[in-house]
Amino acid sequence: MSETEYVVLLDDFGNDIGTAPKASVHDTETALHLAFSCHVLNGDGKVLVTRRALHKKTWPGVWTNSFCGHPAPAEPLAAAVHRRAEFEVGLRVRDLELALPQFRYRAVDASGIVEHEICPVFVAHTDDDPRPNPDEVAEYRWVDPLDLAAALSATPWAFSPWLVLQAQQLHLFADPSVVRRAS
Repeated sequence: MSETEYVVLLDDFGNDIGTAPKASVHDTETALHLAFSCHVLNGDGKVLVTRRALHKKTWPGVWTNSFCGHPAPAEPLAAAVHRRAEFEVGLRVRDLELALPQFRYRAVDASGIVEHEICPVFVAHTDDDPRPNPDEVAEYRWVDPLDLAAALSATPWAFSPWLVLQAQQLHLFADPSVVRRAS
């Protein structure tokens, strides 16, 4: 990873309007920018959830999807997903599927930091065991999608807001046949 990571800034219609250092955009006035999320399934049909490292600027220590990130300027989204899978959780992913191409959200954490992203959502598979980067991930679990759906419904506050919203839109965690079809 380079010392300075850049994000792609977007207008309200999703058009690229420039770049900015990642560290400068996640604040109380976060500009709309491009990101992605990925949900990883293993051969047993379980989904990987991760707990964000405690020193993360946004939602520290919160359980979330398998991994997420920002494509570098001019980097194809699929390449960014593969890069971040290796960097964050030490996984090689395969069968990458764009599940929610238009996912967009704005959320404010308890400290007032804003996430404001157009964030295409991917589903992928792996045969690897995670090797999480401690700078990114405090812990991880492979969970049954139905158990995750129940936890998201019962305690949405315990998870990142983007995971809760993505799960509602994906129906991945409420319908086990979706997981079986995707395997």
